[in-house]
Amino acid sequence: MIADSHMHSNFSSDSETPMEQMVQQAIYLGIKSICFTDHYDKDYENDNFQLDTEPYLKSISAMREKFGDQIEIRSGVELGLQIHLKEWLQSYVNQYPFDFIIGSMHLLEGRDPYYPENFSGRSDEELLRQYFRDTAANIESFHAFQSLGHLDYLARYLNWETGDYQYQDYQDEIDEILKKLIQYGIALEINTGGCRSRLARTNPGREILFRYHELDGELITIGADGHTPEQVGYGFTHIAELLKECGYGYYTVYRQKKPIFISIKD
Repeated sequence: MIADSHMHSNFSSDSETPMEQMVQQAIYLGIKSICFTDHYDKDYENDNFQLDTEPYLKSISAMREKFGDQIEIRSGVELGLQIHLKEWLQSYVNQYPFDFIIGSMHLLEGRDPYYPENFSGRSDEELLRQYFRDTAANIESFHAFQSLGHLDYLARYLNWETGDYQYQDYQDEIDEILKKLIQYGIALEINTGGCRSRLARTNPGREILFRYHELDGELITIGADGHTPEQVGYGFTHIAELLKECGYGYYTVYRQKKPIFISIKD
């Protein structure tokens, strides 16, 4: 079973699930390795998604003590990227011994697209193009993280009256992101949380995964972005086949911020 490297607990504002329940579900599913990556979005618009880091890491240590003979439990965090936070982000990641850090774009112009009223009156095309441009700018500004979370997160919350967006329409902006990931040795995440959204696909989708490989990108992490036990390992059934179709023979997990390559046959 594929390692789940993106998982939340009640240390995140959008989850009520104790860590132990997430661990028990992963063991039940036969997952050999998980990583808790609870949210820290400093300067989030309503003060949610602030992580109490010391108790969080102590809780992960307690889970390792209790379940370490049954499953590998890695420590991580999902950091919200905003350009004005560059110095703070660097200081934070230097302070704590995480195994794995996800950098994610949850905000556009300081506002969360989860709430559609934040961007009323603006077209989907305008918003998505700006989101991709801002993602590339954020990676250039701060790149001390191991994987870019859900590259096209914004697409989950747009109208798309004619269906999903097309990679070709945003190729220049997306390719700039992928090239920066390769330049700075940052992995691209396959986030199966998108399979639970109206998109019914991974974030990002097949075309972008193929393009990343075409550009010689090789670092892929996989996460279900689960916030409840039912979401642990969600959508993993077809990930190995998706990886093969896009040219990959392995995916990546991180221990002490170092990549470990795992064959998709394992």
